[in-house]
Amino acid sequence: MNTDQLIRITRYYRSLNRLKTIGLEKVFANNLADAAGVSAAIVRKDFSQLSIYGQKRGGYQIADLLVSLGQLLGKGDSQNCIIIGCGRIGKALMHYTGFEPDGIRIVAGFDSDPAIFNDTTHPVPIYPISRLDEVVKNLDVSVGIITVPEQAASDSYERLLKAGVMGVMNFTPITLKPVAQEDGSLPVVHNINIALELEQIFYELKFPKQ
Repeated sequence: MNTDQLIRITRYYRSLNRLKTIGLEKVFANNLADAAGVSAAIVRKDFSQLSIYGQKRGGYQIADLLVSLGQLLGKGDSQNCIIIGCGRIGKALMHYTGFEPDGIRIVAGFDSDPAIFNDTTHPVPIYPISRLDEVVKNLDVSVGIITVPEQAASDSYERLLKAGVMGVMNFTPITLKPVAQEDGSLPVVHNINIALELEQIFYELKFPKQ
């Protein structure tokens, strides 16, 4: 499954969850096509390549699709995340409820400021960074989200890897690179530089693609 197909499958899965919550039991390719921004033919091709088949006039059973796509997306595995750096971005992510329908949970935050980790008004507990290893182990954490000041990015990344967290989303301006571990495994790192993304949008507005 290539990256573009993975993105589409994720969009199908999210759409199916929404349709299920409003009581629907069946869905057609054109319904999912609208949600993913592709044609119905691409939806059917994606499902065919994944050996998922519906009925020509009856569409697809939503419950069956959720099981099949969930297995492909690893939904049976741990999808617990933590946040290192509980400033504005970190707090916004902690209070965001849109991850839950996809089975993704923010289970804890970490910060160096006692005033923050003693604050009990947040939806998840916030701990001092010294408790990182303990919390990662106890809560079966798979992914760490870094939202610290840029000078603390590398240290936060190293702490996550040392604690066994192999998935990292980095919101700092520093580009973090995958570092092979002693067992040969390679972490998955996604660098999200919001300023660069905005610059790209302004550039494309000024110089539209032909």
